[in-house]
Amino acid sequence: MSEFRVGEDHFEQDGRPVRLLSGALHYFRVHEQQWRHRLAMLKAMGLNCVETYVPWNLHEPHPGRYRDVAAVSRFLAAVHEAGLRAIVRPGPYICAEWENGGLPHWVTGALGNRIRTRDPEYLACVDAWFAELLPMIVPHQSTAPGGGPVVLVQVENEYGSYGSDTRHLRHLADTLRAGGVTVPLFTSDGPEDHMLTGGSLPGVLATVNFGSRPAEAFETLRRHQPKGPLMCGEFWCGWFDHWGGAPARRDPAEAAATLREILSLGASVNLYMAHGGTSFGGWAGANRDGDLHDGPLRADVTSYDYDAPVDERGRPTAKFAAFRAVLAEFSDVPLPELPPEPPQLGAPVSAELSAWTSLDDVLAALGGTERTFGAPPTFEELGVDRGLVRYRATVPGPRQPYPLSVPGLRDRAVVLVDGVRAGVLTEEDDRLPEPVPGPALVDLWVESLGRVNYGPRLGEPKGITGGIRHERQYLHGVRARGLRLDAFDDAVRVRTLPSAAAPAAAPGLYRGTAYVTTPGDAALALPGWTRGFAWINGFNLGRYWSRGPQQSLYVPGPLLRPGANEIWLLELEARPETPSVHLA
Repeated sequence: MSEFRVGEDHFEQDGRPVRLLSGALHYFRVHEQQWRHRLAMLKAMGLNCVETYVPWNLHEPHPGRYRDVAAVSRFLAAVHEAGLRAIVRPGPYICAEWENGGLPHWVTGALGNRIRTRDPEYLACVDAWFAELLPMIVPHQSTAPGGGPVVLVQVENEYGSYGSDTRHLRHLADTLRAGGVTVPLFTSDGPEDHMLTGGSLPGVLATVNFGSRPAEAFETLRRHQPKGPLMCGEFWCGWFDHWGGAPARRDPAEAAATLREILSLGASVNLYMAHGGTSFGGWAGANRDGDLHDGPLRADVTSYDYDAPVDERGRPTAKFAAFRAVLAEFSDVPLPELPPEPPQLGAPVSAELSAWTSLDDVLAALGGTERTFGAPPTFEELGVDRGLVRYRATVPGPRQPYPLSVPGLRDRAVVLVDGVRAGVLTEEDDRLPEPVPGPALVDLWVESLGRVNYGPRLGEPKGITGGIRHERQYLHGVRARGLRLDAFDDAVRVRTLPSAAAPAAAPGLYRGTAYVTTPGDAALALPGWTRGFAWINGFNLGRYWSRGPQQSLYVPGPLLRPGANEIWLLELEARPETPSVHLA
């Protein structure tokens, strides 16, 4: 058992001053067989601590149905084995450029703007989740018998950027304590007065998040918290990418200079991210553009490389070397050597994806039950978190051609009129280019590109949130059927889907086999494919999209095996003339 406490100007462990040199690494964005390597990389960079969020929606996809919450415990055991301390950020809201900021769709869909408040229904959901989660954290605290790695636990996350309900924050802090958390609690917010006022709690350590100007940030913190350790809860040493945007890059020397300034001020730090990893499984979130984060949707790419010092494949970058040099200046002992690089794919492999199943057949086999509604239901009403919904509406007739529009569309719809593709609609361009006469059958295949993970529009619903209009008239009697991505987790059902030769450029599920001699880390390149999701041996690698900037998907080596490897692509728009992919 080891006591970790908050002193007047520094952390203390067993009576000795401690500076936390932490790095963010999300266990859920790294293949479990690679945890130990990535932790060793952080230690070799000069860090003595690792920080992770816990995504509620990953572990409770349906109310009361939990999925591998024990992964949290296994990760903390690996941290302890690596000789690192741990900071745990259980949310319930985490942001993290993760779907819905980590909140389950079934919570936000039902409660709307009552989330992240003192609302009793919301807090009851959180309390039930924490009752399941905290037993995975509590035994790993430094204060537990035998001592564990966990030294800090966060209350909520950047709450001052969203709200000001301190009764809600107090409830969360009390729930953590009642659930057995005995190590110090902390909050983290931007270094602005309104954020620290809204997001901090008396008696709970406040930290600040920033990417530059440390002295100014800590000066703001000191106005709100005159005593206590200075800590940058998130030092943004890189940034994330959006589909259709330019890759985010930060000069390594400039980032290292800011890190040195933080440490020269006597502060502790948490690098966000030290190693970003990958938003596998279609779990990448989205942001709203604009100063107030309420503008056009900007969906996050699958890679969470983050321009971090340890890249998506676990390799050291120029930023790693620059940070290691700075951290060595503040270390009392020589830094450990880097671990061996993980195995790489032995030779490039190409695979033809010749088996094809239409989207209609995939939906019939793996989707939910089709139902008829007066108005189009949202994804939340259909119980769809990640995936797509086919909406089917009839234009009455006879009538002359009129514009067909979908106000309130979130986020992207491929539209067919009488079985013929008529266009692709988005939130910003929600009207078909050509008018539609009646009678006609209209199918809209709508995909969520990721729920908002930050800002005032957190928790907004997906799908058709307004209606389907022919001229000014709404179309009613809409049939809808959802296809959740986790339906593909049942590999046996996928393998038994009918297959045929695909028509030219047709969307649908494509399947093939890649033959590998020496497995290892690889990149899956998809030349000519447009937009969809990729699986290898039943593992969902995430979304691909030809608009970039991401041009390939990371394939962790442990997913591959010698010999035959199954590859599936759920292509939602148009395939290339030759339906093939490449591993390299």
